[in-house]
Amino acid sequence: MARTAGSTGADTVERLREAALELFAREGYAAVSMRAIAARTGVQAGAIYNYFPTKQDILFDLLVGHMEALATAWREMERLSTAEIRLADFVRFHVRYHLVRPREMFISYMELRSLEEDNFRRIREFRRGYEAIPRQMIEQGMAKGAFDVLDAEVTTRAIIALLNGLTTWYREDGRLSLGEIETVYIGLVSRMVGAREEEGNV
Repeated sequence: MARTAGSTGADTVERLREAALELFAREGYAAVSMRAIAARTGVQAGAIYNYFPTKQDILFDLLVGHMEALATAWREMERLSTAEIRLADFVRFHVRYHLVRPREMFISYMELRSLEEDNFRRIREFRRGYEAIPRQMIEQGMAKGAFDVLDAEVTTRAIIALLNGLTTWYREDGRLSLGEIETVYIGLVSRMVGAREEEGNV
């Protein structure tokens, strides 16, 4: 049987995704076999191909799912305001969203190299769409003289790299609370965009 008792096709796909996510994040894409993914979910080894023809399909599915969910979550909480306030909102959002999804964050950046060319190109477009969100805020702040930035695109990538790094060291029982860390990060981003002192932190 391809499915465990009482399961549906959608349930099986979700279990395969979860198993692959866990294994890719823990062992790396290259070290994980389709058989290992199937074994973790109770799906017969041969039956996994009914859901995902290749391991590459699973990785691509996970990365697309992450980027789509990320963009949707931002749209749901985005508010109209000044570039400074919106950029601070983005910092808080990005930090909080990814801290509870460290596995998705890990494979989204560490396993891009494992994507085939067409899949890599498509994921890159998703990422460019997401990176355009803070870049537009930066450009708006530059246009009104609130930010002093040499290059909006480079600064955007530097900010996202800074925010992504938090998942590698943050601990709930650490010296600072999440709220305090967010305040520090907002201050760092404020300096990165050259926010005017009278504007305060972004």
